[in-house]
Amino acid sequence: HAVDADDEVAVVEASPEEAAEVAEAMSSVDDIPDAIKTVPKAAVERDLGKEVESRRTFAIISHPDAGKTTLTEKLLYYGGAIQEAGAVRARRGAKSATSDWMEMEKQRGISISSTALSFAYKNFTLNLLDTPGHADFSEDTYRTVSAADNAVMLIDSAKGLEPQTRKLFEVCRLNGLPIFTFCNKMDRPALEPLELLDQIESEFNLPTYAVNWPIGSGDTFKGVYHRPRREVHLFNAEAKDGKAKKGEDKSTKGLEVLSVDDEKLESLIGAELHAQLMEDIELLDELGGELDIQAVHDGELTPVFFGSGMNNFGVQLFLDSFLGYSVRPRGRDLLGGDRVEPTDEGFTGFVFKLQANMDPRHRDKVAFVRVVSGRFERGMRVTNARTKKAVLLSRPSQMFGQDKTVLDEGFAGDVIGLNNPGSFAIGDTLYMGSRKVLPPIPTFSPELFAYLRNSDTGKYKQFQKGVQELLGEGAVQVMYSRDAVKQDPILAAVGQLQFEVVQARMLAEYGVETTLEPLPFAVARWVVGGWDAIDAAGRIFNAQCVKDIWGQPVLLFKNQWN
Repeated sequence: HAVDADDEVAVVEASPEEAAEVAEAMSSVDDIPDAIKTVPKAAVERDLGKEVESRRTFAIISHPDAGKTTLTEKLLYYGGAIQEAGAVRARRGAKSATSDWMEMEKQRGISISSTALSFAYKNFTLNLLDTPGHADFSEDTYRTVSAADNAVMLIDSAKGLEPQTRKLFEVCRLNGLPIFTFCNKMDRPALEPLELLDQIESEFNLPTYAVNWPIGSGDTFKGVYHRPRREVHLFNAEAKDGKAKKGEDKSTKGLEVLSVDDEKLESLIGAELHAQLMEDIELLDELGGELDIQAVHDGELTPVFFGSGMNNFGVQLFLDSFLGYSVRPRGRDLLGGDRVEPTDEGFTGFVFKLQANMDPRHRDKVAFVRVVSGRFERGMRVTNARTKKAVLLSRPSQMFGQDKTVLDEGFAGDVIGLNNPGSFAIGDTLYMGSRKVLPPIPTFSPELFAYLRNSDTGKYKQFQKGVQELLGEGAVQVMYSRDAVKQDPILAAVGQLQFEVVQARMLAEYGVETTLEPLPFAVARWVVGGWDAIDAAGRIFNAQCVKDIWGQPVLLFKNQWN
C-alpha cells in the first residue's frame, strides 16, 4: 500500500522480496503512520502452515495397462495443466502422454521412469508422482512411493487385482500411506462391484468403503451413485464425444447430476438398472453409512471409487473427494529418534530420484528432491548429510514431466528438481541448521546380472560417461569385478526390461552401441563384515565375489540354495 501526499492509498503488486525492502525503508521514515510502518513478517512471507495444508502429494500405482497414464492425463486436464486430455496412443502413431517423455516410453506406450507433475486445483497444490507399473521397475516405484503422502491404487475393473498391484500395495503399506482405490474401465465389461471390494478386503486384509457406486457396466454403464451427497452422476458417451459449444465447460460435457430421489431417474436409466441401484443402495447403507476418515489416514480403510479414465467419467468426482479425504504432508522420523514436522522452520528434504538427459538438447542430470519441512528458497545453501558439504541450490525447478520451470520457493510436499553435477545420490538428506538425517530408502535385491560391453572401442569416453550418468540414477545397480583386467560394469537388475532400457538410452543419448553378456547368477548378498570377512572365509564355492559402487563386497549366487 503506497500513501501519497493527499493521503490517497494505492495498492500495487510486489514480490515478497520487494515488499520486505519497502517495509524496511519505510520503518525509518517519521511521517508515515505506525500501522503502515510495522508490516508484520507474516504479511510479507507466505504463511507456512497454510502452504502445508494446501499441499497434497500422491503416487498412482497399478498393474501395467490398467489405465494409469490415461488417468494421470485426465487429472492434469482438470487442474488446467494441459489443454487436451489426450489418451496414450503411442502404438498407433498418435500423441504420447505428458508423463511419458522418454523415447522408449513413447514407442512402447508404457511408463518406464517415474515422473513428477505439479499442478494447482481448487486452491490446492497437487504433486502427482506417476510411477512405472511394469514389474521390472519396482525399484523406481518404491523410491517414488517413499516421497508420497498418499497412494491411489488403480484397478482394471475387468481383471481385478493383478500381481503387480499386490506387490506395489505392500510397498505402500510398508510406507504407512493412506490408500485410495479407483476401479477403472467401467465402460467396458467388468467384474461385479462387490467382487472387486471382496478381492481388496480378502487379498490385502483392508476394509473398503464405496464412496460411489457404478450403475451398470460395459455397454449398460450409465454413471455412478455418489453416496456422500446422495447424487446420481449420469454419463452420456455420445454427448461427451460431441463437439463442445462456445463457452461450454468440456469437463462437465455429457454429465447430468440429479438427486437419487428424482422421479425422472428411472426413465433415464431404465427400470431394471433403477431397481438394481435401489437394492445396492440399501445394501451399502446396511454395511455402513459413514466414512471413518481417521481409519483412512491410518491406512486401515480404503475409499473406493468407480469410473472410466478413458471417457473422463468419475475422474473429477474422485479428485474432489480425494482433496477432502487425503492427508497433508506428513512428519518424518529421523535417524537417532528425533522427528521433523512439515511446519518446522528449518528446511529438510531428501533425494528420491536421479534422472539424466531429461532435456535431449543438454546433457543435464536432475535430482528430484521431496521437501519434508520448512521453506525452500532459490539460492539457499544447504548441507548434504552424506558428504557433510554445503551445496548452493541456485537453479531449482518445478517439474512437469520432461518440462521444468524456475522455482523461487517450495514447501513441504513439493517436489523440486535440482541440476545435479554429481553432488547428490539417491537417499541423500539435505538440511539447514542442525544436522538431520532421514532413514535410507530401501532397495530391492537384484535377480539378473550381465556385463555391459562397449561395441565400439573408439567411443570409450562416451561409454564411460553414459555408464556413470545412467547408472547413477539407480534404475539398475552396477557392480565391478575384483579382477583389475575386467573393467566392464556388471549391471544388476530386477527385470530384463531394465537392461533393454539402459542399452536403448546408451544408443539414443550417448551414441554408443552396447552388448550384454549374461552371468549365471540370481541372488546377491552384501557381506556385513566387509573384505576382512571375505578374506577370513577363504574360498567360497558356487559364488562370485564382486564389488558395488562403494567398493563393498557382494556375493553372487546361482540360487537361494547356494
